[in-house]
Amino acid sequence: MRPSDTPHDPAAGGHDPADWNGPVPPPSRPDARHRDPRSRALVISGALTLALGAVAVFLPAPYVVESPGPTFNTVGTVKTGNGEDSPLIEIDGATTYPTEGELDLTTVYVAGGPGSAMSFLEAVGAWLSPEDSVVPEEFVYPRGTTGEEVDEQNAAAMTSSQEAAVAAALRELDIAFTEELAVADLVEDSPAAGVLQTGDTLIRVDGTDIDGIDTLRTKLQESGGDPVDVTYRRDGEEQTAALTPAPGDAGSYQLGIYLATSFEFPFDVSIALDNVGGPSAGMMFALGIIDRLTPEELTGGKHFAGTGTIDSAGKVGAIGGIAQKMEGASDAGAQFFLAPADNCGEVVGNIPDGLAVVRVATLDEARSAVEDLAAGADPAGLAQCLVD
Repeated sequence: MRPSDTPHDPAAGGHDPADWNGPVPPPSRPDARHRDPRSRALVISGALTLALGAVAVFLPAPYVVESPGPTFNTVGTVKTGNGEDSPLIEIDGATTYPTEGELDLTTVYVAGGPGSAMSFLEAVGAWLSPEDSVVPEEFVYPRGTTGEEVDEQNAAAMTSSQEAAVAAALRELDIAFTEELAVADLVEDSPAAGVLQTGDTLIRVDGTDIDGIDTLRTKLQESGGDPVDVTYRRDGEEQTAALTPAPGDAGSYQLGIYLATSFEFPFDVSIALDNVGGPSAGMMFALGIIDRLTPEELTGGKHFAGTGTIDSAGKVGAIGGIAQKMEGASDAGAQFFLAPADNCGEVVGNIPDGLAVVRVATLDEARSAVEDLAAGADPAGLAQCLVD
């Protein structure tokens, strides 16, 4: 209560209005010269705190916010720059087939980060939103990364993802194509350092032709750490060197090289998707290509969504923002969601009501799951993300 609302109590030494005939003298005020200096300090510090708090609300915050983004049907159409509808996946030079249903790739809006810092107030608003995720900026972008570099990296990852998706889809359908692996960079003090060079094209390993990343991985694993003969092409000439694979963090044997992959496909596949970057749509691109190239309708007219990176061998990899992608899929009306097995820890506890999630680790598993669900299978009978 405010002091003026305090009841007057004669028994407490106050004045009973019935016995008082004169005006009540005003309370005495201390001489300003004798005021407690601590009061002035408290007032000043309080004012500074309020001012600093107000400024902090608008200062950049070192966080990024991930929110559910739109979905795109890989067997549907998208609006082009002139406003016309165009197939998201266009295949030229091969027989394609009409299809129904939806195979949605999912996206995440990312606010903040290099070139677009958010305020503290915006970060707090995102913390209060059940659909958003607030992540320290350094968990997403390396220190010193510029906005331009982020855009370039996302665009390159999208292009690489599309090429890998075509290769994985054709391999799943047993359609022949050519794949070459070239050395893009080497790890310092690795088995290949000082022997291979950037630009070398890998041709054979222990006499087996390298027709893709999966062949190389398999042969290195089979070596058990023993030396392998690696044949490569440099400046048009073939050379062979004995290299001893080293065990990696995951237990797989590696040569310590970063690879750049180039493909030669028997027909052209183009994907029309602007303003979306990154590699996480690879699996859904591959499923869309398979659906367009096979006479049978893959989805049975049902609504699927999903996410996951993919390599040319068909391995599905983890992505970021899966909780927001499941929310986006649910908002778009998807019945089923295909989630990378390596993301299961983030899937559990974040599945929206009404969305059935199936765990997949390869393109073959994803294709089989779609076919089973299209035929009426119970999602609970397929691979699930479970609590450990």
